[in-house]
Amino acid sequence: MRVVFMGTPDFAVPTLQHLVHSEFSVVGVVCQPDRPSGRGKKIKFGPVKTFAQTRNLPIVQPEKMKDPTFLDTLRSWNPDVIVVAAFGRILPQVILELPPKGCVNVHGSLLPKYRGAAPIQWAVINGERQTGITIMVMDKGMDTGAILEQQVVPINSEDTAGIVASRMAEVGGVLLVSTLQKWIAGTVVAQPQNESEATLAPVLKKDDGLLDWNQSAKTLANRIRGLAPWPGGYTFVGGERWGIWNVRVEEQEGDSAFSSKEEHYVPGTIIGVTKHAIQIQTGHGVLHFIEIQPANKKRMAVADYVAGHRIEVGMQCVGKSG
Repeated sequence: MRVVFMGTPDFAVPTLQHLVHSEFSVVGVVCQPDRPSGRGKKIKFGPVKTFAQTRNLPIVQPEKMKDPTFLDTLRSWNPDVIVVAAFGRILPQVILELPPKGCVNVHGSLLPKYRGAAPIQWAVINGERQTGITIMVMDKGMDTGAILEQQVVPINSEDTAGIVASRMAEVGGVLLVSTLQKWIAGTVVAQPQNESEATLAPVLKKDDGLLDWNQSAKTLANRIRGLAPWPGGYTFVGGERWGIWNVRVEEQEGDSAFSSKEEHYVPGTIIGVTKHAIQIQTGHGVLHFIEIQPANKKRMAVADYVAGHRIEVGMQCVGKSG
């Protein structure tokens, strides 16, 4: 069985690894073009390309999915099925119709929930306790294809999106191979999605990391976890941008535990500073900063930052206004 694999980032690598070590024959790999990365804007190969090179697999990186030369190459590989995992491009109908067994996608949610570019991140941001992998047959819609198999993956209370993605990537690789075996053998039937249950997981932007202190401490903590490792949650303190990486939530009844009857701290106010935490009043509850990243510096424990900087009660964390 001839397989063409399409994918680019870390999430896709375990799927390709499991395919390579299966009975299927990976005859070609399609990745997004190499892009400049980092401050030096040096060209950096994606994780899938790097792995594919170690296995001497043929690689193509088309700028456009309808490029005639690329389509000719794809046809010359003569795939029975195309496997897609975190490729990041919409496949045109000419590609969807090319392999006899269609294009099979490894998607990072329990579809129809969280269709779109950032399903893992939004599941964590929204405080979900579980997510999962869906193997589906692709159609012209965005993650609307019929479902072949699904597997639940838990989200633990301290998990970041990056941690969940790593866990899910391995699950996806194993599930893809077992599902593909059944799909080829005709022992699994594709089931249409329930459109009434569909939700979206739109692409995240850098600005999505700016925190809204009117939200509750729990909501903010979930958002910070869901935005890690990218784009990362952040706020401004004394005009300096702070990345926020590790926090603890203190639930609250009524007014802040740090305020007197005569005082009321508005959301975003620093209401306490200890050796190990900076405590912020939110719309409900108190958020403790445990690990931060001041502008142009590495991530550090708050204990290290407060040892060399004066942080006072009453200072404001500036974020979104609504």
